[in-house]
Amino acid sequence: NLPELGKVPKDCHLVFLPLPTADPTLQQALDVLAQLKASNNKAKVLYMADWTAQVCSACDAEPKVVSSYYEVFVTSLKALDPELMASVNIVFQSEAILLDPSNYWISVINVGRHFMLNEVMGEETQDSDSVGNVISRLMQVADVMSVGPTSVALPAGSITAANLIAKFYAEKLESMTAPSIQQLDGPSIILQQRESEAHKTENDEYYLADDPKVNGKSKMKKAFCEPGNISFCPPIEIALAFSPDGDFVVSRSSENGGDVKYTSREEIENDFKSGALHPGDLKASTTAIMMQTLEKLSKGLKENEAATKGLKSLKAFKKKMAKRKGKK
Repeated sequence: NLPELGKVPKDCHLVFLPLPTADPTLQQALDVLAQLKASNNKAKVLYMADWTAQVCSACDAEPKVVSSYYEVFVTSLKALDPELMASVNIVFQSEAILLDPSNYWISVINVGRHFMLNEVMGEETQDSDSVGNVISRLMQVADVMSVGPTSVALPAGSITAANLIAKFYAEKLESMTAPSIQQLDGPSIILQQRESEAHKTENDEYYLADDPKVNGKSKMKKAFCEPGNISFCPPIEIALAFSPDGDFVVSRSSENGGDVKYTSREEIENDFKSGALHPGDLKASTTAIMMQTLEKLSKGLKENEAATKGLKSLKAFKKKMAKRKGKK
């Protein structure tokens, strides 16, 4: 019971960090920030499930690499939204479990006993997937129980995880107040929609948290931006996601209508759909915003010694895995 132990605030809002990878993305950061902002003014807890990551063999279950990912990711969050992150309580799963390991693992076992295997697997898990995926879902229910939040924000599409939490509270924890569960992501800033895996290129579909400033321009240049198409227009989404104060200014020559300031999605979409806003002008202004964002991230990572070391660790791990793959 982490609230009783004074490790987390009572009646908090709980968010889990994604499983670690060698390439933390800006999309992942936006998703977590959106989930934290859904707190409805409650105290916020950001939960780093480091032992779950090892159970799932994330980053080859190497503790140093898993820790490096979390250091880089949290530093990126602080660079993107320092005011929000100043009010967030960060909890490492390993440290929380070691406060009362016996009761924690008994809780995990009890969750496993309560559900049938097909309930834990859900529709998205296949028989060929790692058993770690099943254990991780049992652990997540126990994690929620230990934090005792009044609300939990999970990534969009976390149907099985949400059902397990809700059902266990309803059927086994009747005396406890079940948390409300939201499933949401941040604005999508994917740069391309390629249906075929064969057409995908390394990292060109998304921005990385450690992308150099120059990639703000090179990747935006390749981003999909069909004239008049507002159903999928990455530059618009990125402009709205990262514009300071919510206003987006498109710089244009006087011959092309001069500068224009947009204060809402409706305004920018109407102009783009009608042709009043040219894709070239949209991309140019969004590129400037993206380069500023990447510069902000780079500065935050460089100023944090642990994050700088973490980036080196992730890059070394990525090289090692590439060599291993090449030998097969």
